[in-house]
Amino acid sequence: MKSLRGYNFSRSFMGERVPQHVQNIVIKDFCQKNNFNFLLSVTEYSMKNSFYILNQLIDDMSGIHGIVAYSVFQMPEDNKNRIKLFKKILKKKKKIFFACENLKISDLKEIDRIENIWNIKKISKKCIKPEDLK
Repeated sequence: MKSLRGYNFSRSFMGERVPQHVQNIVIKDFCQKNNFNFLLSVTEYSMKNSFYILNQLIDDMSGIHGIVAYSVFQMPEDNKNRIKLFKKILKKKKKIFFACENLKISDLKEIDRIENIWNIKKISKKCIKPEDLK
């Protein structure tokens, strides 16, 4: 059975806040449903825009199939940094999964799909909300 290391956040991301224990429940459930061995999650530092733990995890992925994050929206908001991380994972012939959205990146084509989802999320934040129309 292939093993995935969990990755979660101790801070909010893209306007959302999810307790770590809930993130781990979702990650563990994703692994069970997809026949992966779940390895305990590492938790990112709480400082804004910190991805130190994620970078460290990517640098040392020996013995694991990949990473499973709670959400794709926990990745860096900066487009260049996000794509750079994804390509770094692919260069190591590893994968990254996103439990909430049931998405993965295992090739360059899937990076494009993730980027389209990011662009939709960014645009939707700028849309007028129904309660603002009153």
